[in-house]
Amino acid sequence: MKTWEGKRYYTLNCFLRERFGEKVFKVPLDAGFTCPNRDGKVSKGGCIFCSERGSGDFTGSSKELIMQFHEAKAMMNKKWSNGKYIAYFQAYTNTYAPVEVLREKYNSILEQEGVVGLAIATRPDCLGDDVLELLEEISRRTYLWVELGLQTIHEGTTEKINRGYSLNTYIEAVRALKKRNIEVVTHVILGLPGETKEMMLETVRLVANANTQGIKLHLLHVLKDAKLLRLYNEGELEVMCREEYADLIVDCLEALPETMVVHRITGDGPRDTLVAPMWSLKKWEVLNAIDYQLMDRSAWQGKRFFPDNELKGLFE
Repeated sequence: MKTWEGKRYYTLNCFLRERFGEKVFKVPLDAGFTCPNRDGKVSKGGCIFCSERGSGDFTGSSKELIMQFHEAKAMMNKKWSNGKYIAYFQAYTNTYAPVEVLREKYNSILEQEGVVGLAIATRPDCLGDDVLELLEEISRRTYLWVELGLQTIHEGTTEKINRGYSLNTYIEAVRALKKRNIEVVTHVILGLPGETKEMMLETVRLVANANTQGIKLHLLHVLKDAKLLRLYNEGELEVMCREEYADLIVDCLEALPETMVVHRITGDGPRDTLVAPMWSLKKWEVLNAIDYQLMDRSAWQGKRFFPDNELKGLFE
């Protein structure tokens, strides 16, 4: 059985220490972008699970970008006096702007002391050739990964959640980024309306065979300011209990290759807007429950990863 700094899965913290030789923090930022699924280009209202903050609930969105960075950095330095920083462009769609605007924002953060890389969250349908060229340029200067919000491979669910792009769009985006040697991290949401455990694992198995660098496994949150709340109130959505979720996460981890970095295995819902599941607020209890399940089942990341040539071929 392989372990990573005592964990049974390959954590982001472990990976960053291996790469940089010291503690590296992610600093979440809101660069003032919007989303084509909100402004009418694709749709309006966004994905039904997304808050009004565009998944940027823990950023300092009302403040200027450099101020956000330095305030977050100062808070982190209270706990850890030394370390470097990955600037995380998190809120909304962070490649959805003219290239000149993107370049200015990315470069302004790269100029800050201690920044060793960028993480850029975006949609697969917002990676035009000009944006890809800019990302390739950035990746030659600093460490970079791009986060793609896949969430699910199932087109029926895609329509329910108003995602606004096809699975093939995600596959093409991964191909384009890999062609430019840009690292890819994929977001998957567990517990979407109508999805069974097997459906969720099918999504994870596709990502596991994409030959990309990372994955984020998110617990679905029901938030007060998200359209998902209506489905929950009308009984069309059931949320998992903590034990069910921990068991599912272990299945997901077993299905991933050992080389894939697990950036997240739960999620942070804002306390003031979270409706369900309330147990997710006790993050350390969730992480401990997952660790216990891994030990109890004698499980670890990669234990049941079986390469699928048909799935791999989609990304080549």
